[in-house]
Amino acid sequence: MRAGLLIYGSLDTLSGGYLYDRKLAEHLERAGAEVRVISLPWRSYPLHLSDNLLSRTLRELAHMELDVLLQDELNHPSLFLINRRLKQQMGIPILSIVHHLRCSERHPAPLLALYRAVERRYLRSVDGFIFNSQTTRAVVEALSGVKRPCVVAQPAGSRFAAGVDAAGVQARAQTAGPLQIAFVGNVIPRKGLHTLIEALVRMPPGTWRLTVTGRLDADPRYTRRVRRLIEGQGISGAVRLAGRLPDEALAEQLAGAHVLCVPSSYEGFGIVYLEGMAFGLPAIATTAGAAGEIIEEGRSGYLVPADDPAALADRLGGLHEKRDVLARMSEAALQRFAAHPTWEESTAQIVAFIEQMARQQEPEPHR
Repeated sequence: MRAGLLIYGSLDTLSGGYLYDRKLAEHLERAGAEVRVISLPWRSYPLHLSDNLLSRTLRELAHMELDVLLQDELNHPSLFLINRRLKQQMGIPILSIVHHLRCSERHPAPLLALYRAVERRYLRSVDGFIFNSQTTRAVVEALSGVKRPCVVAQPAGSRFAAGVDAAGVQARAQTAGPLQIAFVGNVIPRKGLHTLIEALVRMPPGTWRLTVTGRLDADPRYTRRVRRLIEGQGISGAVRLAGRLPDEALAEQLAGAHVLCVPSSYEGFGIVYLEGMAFGLPAIATTAGAAGEIIEEGRSGYLVPADDPAALADRLGGLHEKRDVLARMSEAALQRFAAHPTWEESTAQIVAFIEQMARQQEPEPHR
């Protein structure tokens, strides 16, 4: 089987979505498939829309000898018009890998209306879907108004060899001192670092320490805002902006933390919560998106409303004050991680689905 994988930029980009795509490509190749990565350049949204008007884009894709074309849904603005022509010229199934929709994020109303219209048209132009969560599946079907063949395969969180056990995480929880909080994610508004900082200033000084791991250059304006917030609240000594770390250094940082807190305004899944659970870290996320498919409320973590620093401070303060609760939840986090499918199991589902779709001579007609 010859599969094309269409993405923006590099497959090595640091994000959960690109990790998912990368793992899928690796396992397709292990299954004997030939995978050709097709990269479109990162540009502004209006320029991505203009890709639909360039015959070069269509011509280059249409002349590739493929059995199936996989598209990361992130590329939807470049494809929402030309997909139907691609389908006619290539005569192969087009499958979309959906991590989360752009219109699920927060945007000004006029932009949101544009994003919804473009994504709806794109979603209706493909023959099937690869979803990372049941939440993403429901959102896509509600927006598109159609149901296509699909597979739901959750990402794994087994990037690290954590090497921790129940006794170790219980002992760590009972160690006296500030609550060690880990935030892992690129420093962008959607990840909610500002909400976390606003929560922490509500807690007594000396009761917490925060380490932020992730790219600081993804949104320079927002990073400046975060720095001003930290300095303005006088908490610079309790917050470390570590930037992007190699896996080994990140694993060391997670091993020394007590809790993982990433209060995103929306997550299509949230691989980072599972990655923290591999180290026995209870996860605190929001009710917006699919984190509830990972976190068992009150057992392996907490779900709080988005943009609610008071609720966040209450949960973090409780874990600091009640170390027996922290110890119990840390062990539950380990158990939740152990019960989750591995990358091998998840990608095997996807590969079987892709092979099935590629064998079909005539994909389901569009409505």
